[in-house]
Amino acid sequence: MATRQRESSITSCSSASSCDADDEGVRGTCEDASLCKRFAVSIGYWHDPYIQHFVRLSKERKAPEINRGYFARVHGVSQLIKAFLRKTECHCQIINLGAGMDTTFWRLKDEDLLPSKYFEVDFPMIVTRKLHSIKCKPPLSSPILELHSEDTLQMDGHILDSKRYAVIGADLRDLSELEEKLKKCNMNTQLPTLLIAECVLVYMTPEQSANLLKWAANSFEAAMFINYEQVNMGDRFGQIMIENLRRRQCDLAGVETCKSLESQKERLLSNGWETASAVDMMELYNRLPRAEVSRIESLEFLDEMELLEQLMRHYCLCWATKGGNELGLKEITY
Repeated sequence: MATRQRESSITSCSSASSCDADDEGVRGTCEDASLCKRFAVSIGYWHDPYIQHFVRLSKERKAPEINRGYFARVHGVSQLIKAFLRKTECHCQIINLGAGMDTTFWRLKDEDLLPSKYFEVDFPMIVTRKLHSIKCKPPLSSPILELHSEDTLQMDGHILDSKRYAVIGADLRDLSELEEKLKKCNMNTQLPTLLIAECVLVYMTPEQSANLLKWAANSFEAAMFINYEQVNMGDRFGQIMIENLRRRQCDLAGVETCKSLESQKERLLSNGWETASAVDMMELYNRLPRAEVSRIESLEFLDEMELLEQLMRHYCLCWATKGGNELGLKEITY
């Protein structure tokens, strides 16, 4: 039951949780990414005062090339998000697909860059965990309540909906369920919409990811899609990555689309998007402001630069646009 008191107005209701055993390995990647981000933040790669409320600091030290890779990922995605927000003057919505323990909503609020509404979608089990942290930790719940116009805010195990922020438990492979839940949380198909997927599409079959991309392109009049995931997976290093994940019961079902930057762009263009761009993460790293590179490289010693380059050449940042000519969405680049 929701209460009338503002300070305790995030309330929890029990609900059944259904889990598909085949997805357990994929859900585990959420924990891995959160631990890596938490460690990188702890030694100063970037500022994020919210990640600590979602994940504990691991005792295991992460390798320098992993930390630099996460820095480039967070920086690249953030730059594209902010470019979209500037073009739309924040009169837009963001849908983060497979958001995990992502903290972008809180960080954008701190910078006064929130869109009209920010949505997150992930497996119900992950959403349940995230909502528990939000409910229990005022640094997470207070910013949501501050923006909420009502005195009460209802939350159950798989969904939170407020005026500016919503978290939804749904399977991205079930598009009718996804759309229904987003619309219940007041998704507006008339608003310019940014969709984000970080290491998400690769865990879906090519048909499933194509359907999701088509749905996204067809649902909004003006839209942009950001995709961060593996690339150049046909070489020996790529095969080792695949084998390592398989040993952890995590299959890259969509790896055939990750052959090259061209195959990544072609998937977007063949599924309803009008423009598509892609860079591998080494190229992105080389484009970082020199002052930032000097700062992060001074944080810890990297024995072999070749290790970093090998890793970064196997991840990419892609972005696509559809409509929004009057907003200049096609001009967005990294």
